[in-house]
Amino acid sequence: MKYKIGMVGLGVMGHNLALNMERNGFSVAGYNRDPARTRSFLDGPAAGKNITGVPSPAALMAVLEKPRRILLMVSAGTPVDSTIALLKPHLEPGDILMDGGNSYFLDTERRNQALEAEGFNYIGAGVSGGEEGALWGPSLMPGGQREAWEAVAPIFRAIAAKAEDGEPCVAYMGPRGAGHYVKMVHNGIEYGDMQLIAEIYDVLHRGLGVSTLELADLFAEWNTGELKSYLIEITADILLHTDPETGAPLVDVILDEAAQKGTGKWTSQNALDVGAPVPTINAAVESRILSGLKAERVHASRVINGPKPEYKGDRQRLIDAARQALYASKVTSYAQGLGLLKIASNEYQYDLPLSEIAKIWRAGCIIRASLLDDIMSAYQRDPALVNLLLDEAFRTAVENRQQAWRLLVQTAVGMGIPVLALSASLAYFDAYRSERLPANLTQAQRDYFGAHTYRRTDREGTFHTEWQK
Repeated sequence: MKYKIGMVGLGVMGHNLALNMERNGFSVAGYNRDPARTRSFLDGPAAGKNITGVPSPAALMAVLEKPRRILLMVSAGTPVDSTIALLKPHLEPGDILMDGGNSYFLDTERRNQALEAEGFNYIGAGVSGGEEGALWGPSLMPGGQREAWEAVAPIFRAIAAKAEDGEPCVAYMGPRGAGHYVKMVHNGIEYGDMQLIAEIYDVLHRGLGVSTLELADLFAEWNTGELKSYLIEITADILLHTDPETGAPLVDVILDEAAQKGTGKWTSQNALDVGAPVPTINAAVESRILSGLKAERVHASRVINGPKPEYKGDRQRLIDAARQALYASKVTSYAQGLGLLKIASNEYQYDLPLSEIAKIWRAGCIIRASLLDDIMSAYQRDPALVNLLLDEAFRTAVENRQQAWRLLVQTAVGMGIPVLALSASLAYFDAYRSERLPANLTQAQRDYFGAHTYRRTDREGTFHTEWQK
C-alpha cells in the first residue's frame, strides 16, 4: 500500500495533523527520529487508523505515493535544516517537502531556492490554531512553487478550518517564503491584539476596580457583538477560573511575565527593514520585554512615585469607552499588519492576496474574529486599498469611536496605568490622518549637523543650508 502523505515529527502538532488528515480520508506514514515516540503514537491515538509508522527516511520514501508529499513538523531553525539534510538523499526530482513550523521567512526563502535548484519542491506553510486547530482544523498559509501547492491543495483544503460560509481557511500565499511571511505577520497582529486586551483589563481592573468575575461577564458580553473573537472568548473563560489552592481568581496568582517565541519580534524587525509603521505591534513586543524586568519593576515601584490608579468619574462611561477603544485600536492594529503585508508584497515580489488572507484568518487561527469578514469585504470592494482606515466603512467606524478612545487613553495616562499599545494605536491614527507632521524640523536638524539636505514645499529640488555662519 502506498500512503498519500508523510509526516516527519510526531510531537503534539505533528500527530494531531496526522489524525486530522486521516480523518479526512488521507493515509499517513509517520516518521520520528525517536522510535519510541512513533510507537507511542501508533499504539495510542493512531491505533486502528489508516496511519503507519516507519523506522527510517528510506522506509518513508518507499511507502509514499509519487510525487512524495512530506510535511515536516519539527522545531524552527537548525532542526529544519538537519531534517532536510536527512531526507534529501532519498528524494527524487518533483518530490515536495513542506515545513509547517514557525520558521523565519528568510530561512524558508533560502531552503526553497536551494531545493528548487536540485529539482525538489519546497513549501513553507504557516499553521495557526495550536494543538486543537491542528486536530480539528487550522488556518493554513502555504507558500512555495505553485505546482507544489496544486499537488497538496486537496489535502490542505480538507484539513483546514471552515469559516461560517463553509469556505476552507487556506489559500496559496505566493512564491518562496510568502507563506511563512504571512504567518509571521499574523503572529505580530496576535501580539498586538493580546496586548490591547491586557491593557483594557488593566485599566478596568486596577483603575476602575472592576472585579475579575465582573470582567469575565463583560468580556463574554463583548464577545456577542463587534468584538467577537477567539481571544475575547478565551479571555472571558480565563477570568472565570479560580485557583484550587487559594480560591482566588487564577489570573491573579499568575506571575506578570509574558514570554515570547520571537515571531512578534521578527515582525517588528522586518517592518523596520521594509519601512512599514507598526507601532501597535512594536508596543506589544516592548510590553513583553518590560514584563520580563520583574525584579527591576518591583524595586522601581517602591522608589518612584506616580499617581494613584483611581477613577472618580462615571463608571459605566469608562466601561463603554473601553469597549469602543478596544475596537478602534484593533482596527488600527489590523491596518498596520495589512499595510506591512502590502509593502512587503512589493519588496519581496510575493503578490500577496490581502482579501484571501483576511478570508483564511476568519476561522482556525488565533486572531479569528468577526471583524475579519468586514476586512475581507473591504479588500474585495477595493483590491488596491492602501490602508484599511481609508475604507469608508472602517473610517466611519473609527471616527465614531475616537472620542471614547481618547477618553480611555487620557484616563489611563492620568491614572498612571501604562497603555503602550492603546496609545500607540491612537497615535498611529492621528499621525496617519495628519497632513503635516513635525518631520520638517527633524530634517532641518539632520541637515544642520550632517548636511543631509532637504526638500521644500514650494518648489522642486534638493537643498542644503549653511546653518552655522
